[in-house]
Amino acid sequence: MSNKNIFHILVVDDDFSHLKMLKTIIKSWGYNTVEAEDGTKAVELVRERPYDLIIMDIRMAEMSGIEALKQIKGYNPAIPILIMTAYSSVDSAVEALKSGAYDYLTKPLDFDVLKLTIERALEHSALKAENKYLKEK
Repeated sequence: MSNKNIFHILVVDDDFSHLKMLKTIIKSWGYNTVEAEDGTKAVELVRERPYDLIIMDIRMAEMSGIEALKQIKGYNPAIPILIMTAYSSVDSAVEALKSGAYDYLTKPLDFDVLKLTIERALEHSALKAENKYLKEK
């Protein structure tokens, strides 16, 4: 993907240091980033403006990542959402994917995998939008 800075990524994590680190790394890859410290704030932000991708922790104090995922998908099903967790379990992965997550990543994150997953999700999203546009023509 060429001009990355046109992509807006929402990073959601209630672990402040992890949130800042992720935001810094993703920005260094050339993306615009916005942060939210919990699921409730993430849902509010998505209602205020469109995002191209959301990266969200599954376990958060206010509202869980799964609950926020369901609410965001109810509002805008087209946004790819990457769910991340330090407590990987098959059940939570299945629940996240069934609820509409694009992918599921375990902490500590492998940044090469994260970067590839972001690129794949944005490409997938762009292809879906282009396909919809072409069908409508």
